[in-house]
Amino acid sequence: MGGKRERTMVAILRVLYNASGPLGAERIALDLRNAGMDISERGVRTYLAEADASEWTQNLGRRGRFLTDAGRYEVEHALVFDKVGFIAAKVDQLAYQMTLNPETRKGNVILNTATVNPKDRRAALNAMRRVYEANLCMGRLLAVASAGEHIGLFHVPNGRCGIGTICSVNINGLLLRAGIATTSRFGGLLELKDGRPQRFTEIINYDGSSLDPIEVFIRGFMTSVGKAAKTGSGIIGASFREVPVAALPEVRRVAVLSERLGLGGILALGGPNQPLLDVPVQQGRAGLIVCAGLNVMAAVVEEGIVTTSAAMSSMCEYGALIDYREVS
Repeated sequence: MGGKRERTMVAILRVLYNASGPLGAERIALDLRNAGMDISERGVRTYLAEADASEWTQNLGRRGRFLTDAGRYEVEHALVFDKVGFIAAKVDQLAYQMTLNPETRKGNVILNTATVNPKDRRAALNAMRRVYEANLCMGRLLAVASAGEHIGLFHVPNGRCGIGTICSVNINGLLLRAGIATTSRFGGLLELKDGRPQRFTEIINYDGSSLDPIEVFIRGFMTSVGKAAKTGSGIIGASFREVPVAALPEVRRVAVLSERLGLGGILALGGPNQPLLDVPVQQGRAGLIVCAGLNVMAAVVEEGIVTTSAAMSSMCEYGALIDYREVS
């Protein structure tokens, strides 16, 4: 399939991917036209026939088409170059969708989700607890659920135990609520020595990646979060952001607020126009280093426990979260 045809096919599949149920060709064509793509209903039907033949869609007659598992895979993996910068866009989008009101403590927060085998639940939570106690992750709140239950929008599969942890993008959301625009630069591996950040040893820019950087580092077994929690020295996941110099007093206030809410996460705040851990910033900005919310799961992986994890994967009501010290 040629470039233009492939993009059109993926656009059609993406409409189905985002739909809550089956859609017909007329509705798909309307959605595409609203998005600026000039295609007729007849043209959509031609593409859908090809998608049926490729087993990406299933024809339900008058009810329309729905996306098969193969179709979902195609949407998630096609046109990889078009997805460069996807993570940067997702961070910004989720920051806007975070609705937590710090005063009422009501609203949604952003979670990373993970699953472990139920037999590994206690060992996983013990590894996580050490990271929470060392303040090497986002705050002190989490969610734990059994198979068949939900953590926000995330459904825990059969035979698994679900774990939801605070995502670092919540910092962006709090700052945005305070009227502070944040630039998310990169995710990386941060070296700690005696509990103090020393330098970034590896980085992946958000605007140059289609994958979450911290997930990449964890899957590559490149962290030593458990060691850092025990000894104060090791390699953890962290991200680098920039904030306007004029907003520094308000950023400090938000940092205190985040701690009070149990979201935490801010490791270091740089000075005006000054490099932070040798990372230069643009004029008129200051650097901000935030702990990776997935550090707790990195420690679990380091223990040899098999997990699945997904960064920035669910929204959850703040009131549904509990303190890690209350989990048994």
